[in-house]
Amino acid sequence: MIDKTAREAQAIRDARTLFAEALTDLGLMEPFFHRSAEDIDRLIEAAVTGYIDSMQEQAARKERTGTALDDPIPF
Repeated sequence: MIDKTAREAQAIRDARTLFAEALTDLGLMEPFFHRSAEDIDRLIEAAVTGYIDSMQEQAARKERTGTALDDPIPF
C-alpha cells in the first residue's frame, strides 16, 4: 500500500493481533516472534492487497451460478 491513510495504517496495526493469534493457533509463532512490526505489517499488507485485487478482478466478471449451463466444460 502506497500512501496509506491514517485509517488504513490503524487497520493494519489492529490486524496484528488476529495475525498473531492465527500464527499461534497454527504453531507458527516461533519464526515470527522476533520480527519487527514493519515486517509483520508488510505481510498483512500483502495479504490484504492480494485479497482486494482479487475481489476487484472478480467483480469485473460475471459470477458463475455453478450450473452446467454456465460451465464451458459440461462434464
